[in-house]
Amino acid sequence: MRSTFHGIEVSKRGLFAQQSALNTTGHNISNANTEGYTRQRANMQATTGLPYPGMMATIEPGLLGTGVNVVSLQRLREDFLDAQFRNEHKRQGYWDGRLETLEKLEGIMNEPSDTGLQKVMDQMWQAWQDLAKDPTNTSARAVVRERSKAVADTFNSLYKHLEEVQRDLNNVVGVKAMEINSLGQQIASLNRQIGDIVPHGYTPNDLYDQRDVLLDKLSKLVEVKVTPAANGMVNVTIENRNFVNGIQSLPVATQQNADGMLDMTLEGGVFVPTTGYMAGVYESRNQIVPNLMHRLDVLAINLTKEINDVHRTGVSLNDMKNGGPQDLPFFVDASTPAGGKDYPKGAGTITINPAILASLDAIAAAQPETGGNAAGNNKNALAIAAIKFKVLQPGPGPNDLKESSSLDDYYRYTIGQLGIDAQEAVRNQQNAEMIVGTIDNQRQSVSGVSIDDEMAELVKYQHAYTASARVMTSMDEILDKVINGMGRVGL
Repeated sequence: MRSTFHGIEVSKRGLFAQQSALNTTGHNISNANTEGYTRQRANMQATTGLPYPGMMATIEPGLLGTGVNVVSLQRLREDFLDAQFRNEHKRQGYWDGRLETLEKLEGIMNEPSDTGLQKVMDQMWQAWQDLAKDPTNTSARAVVRERSKAVADTFNSLYKHLEEVQRDLNNVVGVKAMEINSLGQQIASLNRQIGDIVPHGYTPNDLYDQRDVLLDKLSKLVEVKVTPAANGMVNVTIENRNFVNGIQSLPVATQQNADGMLDMTLEGGVFVPTTGYMAGVYESRNQIVPNLMHRLDVLAINLTKEINDVHRTGVSLNDMKNGGPQDLPFFVDASTPAGGKDYPKGAGTITINPAILASLDAIAAAQPETGGNAAGNNKNALAIAAIKFKVLQPGPGPNDLKESSSLDDYYRYTIGQLGIDAQEAVRNQQNAEMIVGTIDNQRQSVSGVSIDDEMAELVKYQHAYTASARVMTSMDEILDKVINGMGRVGL
């Protein structure tokens, strides 16, 4: 016949199982706001039954139930959604990297505005036009010099700021390389802990969560591929190069290239990210910023060349006093000694000729006149003012325009293209962010902790625990009657 204490054992198993489920539910509630935490569930299974005892020990249909056990603490997570999330996360990271740079560049160029380069150039052209009205007027000459100096200073300032942005991006490469290296070391460390626990039959769900958070962060920076390995560990590759192999993380470092910029290295070789935040940083540093700097250089070189070519053929008040033209360029390179003839080599080195800074009479507003007095001649000032509308022809040189355009149109096209690139980055970044958010919401619907759901589970397990305790109390009373009450009739 069945054991007298069978009911006690069944009730005990029920108490232990419901208590484990209650603890798991409490763990979920405690981690409702923990980053990357995955909801867990206590999976219960009926324990192996016993043949129902009989007087003749016959085999009858059915087994005698022996209670319940918690067979696993399941981590409710979809690997497919993780792969989707990381695939889209890298795209969001790429557009984040580009957009950050483009927004900085728009702020630096500050167009249209009253302080941007376009406004400053317009004021310079207007100053030459005003000088043509009274070529000998000292105030008009001072305005020309100051407006031209403002143009040079603006070019210098813009170029300096762009160089700073490029240096900052280069520093970002170094900082993010260290971050990637740190993430790899942490993933390898968690692999080691997981690999030590899993062979003993345990399921380290919380360690899995911590590792997934690191993988999510890594996926925004570079393209990663995660493959399962032995004992719950994972292997990670970056741009198809080995990065984390079980408990070993290969170092990510940086080295200077021929241009003095930092490149990331992995497995002993340089690798250039093709997607992710780092790809956006690389493109910004190596393409977007240098391209804008080059266009500023082209604008500055052509603007100063056109003005200098006209100014050198003109006649200043000093020339009239000295008996002949001095062949004086209006703009010179900052590295050129005083009195030199070298034209500016770029936007960062434009400055006014020291001779003009020393004397307003050195400004050549007139053109030579045979046998006449050129003092009231305004032809050179008019010719310089007309450069604003002059259409320059394209040339093969690196500093030539690549299409027929006036200087104003060239600059407007540069600013327009910057705005178009920024709008494209905003649009794609928002689209990527929306997709990532949608996938993350799907992940949260599976893995996230809902306080309402957990409270409902809490009540369910609490009632089951109470019922198991009541069964045990009943069995105790029954056994007490058998043990202490039987055989005492008549006493």
